Amino acid sequence: MDQPLKPETWDEVLARHTPEVQTAAHSMLGLILEELPDAVVRFDRGNGLLAVGTGSGMQDLLFALIPHAGWLNLQLADGAVLPNPDGLIEGTGKRIRHIKIRSAEAASSPAVRAAVRAQIAARNPRTDG
Repeated sequence: MDQPLKPETWDEVLARHTPEVQTAAHSMLGLILEELPDAVVRFDRGNGLLAVGTGSGMQDLLFALIPHAGWLNLQLADGAVLPNPDGLIEGTGKRIRHIKIRSAEAASSPAVRAAVRAQIAARNPRTDG
């Protein structure tokens, strides 16, 4: 039996998911790029995900977008140590945790934006002075 071919592009990955997951993914990427305009965005064909960070190396990875049947996982590279006042950040990983994004509205919520900002700040602490 033939294995299904891995998608060649992020758009092909998204095409295999519901319209809700597709719009959530587009909204989530848009929000990340608003907060991190110089982001490096890379499609990881082997894992079917979109990696977003400050460079192309694993150490530069801040976020990953991973579509599932009913939601989009927003992976946070430092999710285990980020503030989580709304309880959105899930998982038990020693470092990487995730937020389940079920709609475009959820992707643009203040709580999700705060988590994105916290992840960016965890890697790029600003020094004023």
